[in-house]
Amino acid sequence: MRVLLPVATGALRPRGGRMSLNIELIRGSARILGDEVSTDIHCSSKYLPGKDTAYIALHAFEQIAPGFANAFQTGDIIVAGANFGINSSREQAIHVMQKMGVAAIVAPSFGRQFFRNAINNGLPVIECDVDGIASGDAVSVDLTMGCVKVAARQIKRQTTPLPPAILSLLSAGGLIPYLQQYPKWQ
Repeated sequence: MRVLLPVATGALRPRGGRMSLNIELIRGSARILGDEVSTDIHCSSKYLPGKDTAYIALHAFEQIAPGFANAFQTGDIIVAGANFGINSSREQAIHVMQKMGVAAIVAPSFGRQFFRNAINNGLPVIECDVDGIASGDAVSVDLTMGCVKVAARQIKRQTTPLPPAILSLLSAGGLIPYLQQYPKWQ
């Protein structure tokens, strides 16, 4: 298991049994998936009845990328193709990826339900062009400035910065931890 970066540099950190995020800067190795990945199929007990989240995390995405979960390290970043999480309305997919240690997901587009479930559960999702990023590349994601970089390949992609309210949710670890922290939020 990879050692997490110090909180000061913007890493994952435990918070009340969940991982929360210091949103200044996320750094991790790219783990590549293709277009049209339905997390309902690849991260759901619907297809593995009676299996828990930990078991599914050990086998996530193996139908489309054999060995993906086995090679995945805590803090890695999923770099996917268009429509990642399409047809996914299950929060379980997010929980499986959090169990895997996914620090963020970068893709040109996301299924809208998946995108919102990710934000609500504290998993950063960033929409941008991923051309030229290869498996194992050191990727840095700055959610505040709206930037994805792969220094070794001289890739720098500007993204739309996430709104302050969304950054606050992510920093807290998701909507529920945020509301627990700020019960009078309106």
